[in-house]
Amino acid sequence: MAKPKAPRRTLDSYTVKHINKTFRAGDCVLMRPSDPSKPSYVARIERIEADSRGANVKVHVRWYYRPEESIGGRRQFHGSKEVFLSDHFDVQSADTIEAKCTVHSFKSYTKLDAVGNDDFFCRFEYNSSTGAFNPDRVAVYCKCEMPYNPDDLMVQCEGCSDWFHPACIDMTVEEAKRLDHFFCESCSAEGQKKLQNSHSTSRHSDTKVETKRRRRS
Repeated sequence: MAKPKAPRRTLDSYTVKHINKTFRAGDCVLMRPSDPSKPSYVARIERIEADSRGANVKVHVRWYYRPEESIGGRRQFHGSKEVFLSDHFDVQSADTIEAKCTVHSFKSYTKLDAVGNDDFFCRFEYNSSTGAFNPDRVAVYCKCEMPYNPDDLMVQCEGCSDWFHPACIDMTVEEAKRLDHFFCESCSAEGQKKLQNSHSTSRHSDTKVETKRRRRS
């Protein structure tokens, strides 16, 4: 006769002793990979369970996938700290947790003044069996019509408000950083006219071209 399974109970929290950190359901964590040459796995804790004695603690997790782990692989617009919330659930030993991390929304991540080693962002949910993404479309920018990669510097046209990669407008990053004004090719004629009018009323302009790029700490 098979031995019945010992009942398990749900814990409100658990302290991983080797790092002296306490974790709860809902926390995002870095977990030790089976292959030490690979980066830590990113997961969200769904539930923490232990046996009746409070030992043999397991965490039920929902994995985040890195772009290179997805069926389509990493693409140009994927940020270096981008992860996808997958439909892949798992159970792991709590002692494989290495650290707590933060998975920001895309909007929150782009507003960070500095990005730490434990900061990530997610803008897609990912189906691990079909390779499908939700949402399946996001806003695109520039002449190349690519989604925004927050690692890349971009400049904004003062006419149409679209964002452009310096390389796509035949400009170096250094040149883009020195810009006081920028009008894209489509807006340049009208933009030059506006600039001439503004210079006729003021010798000094306070307007600087906006750039967007995340900075790592």
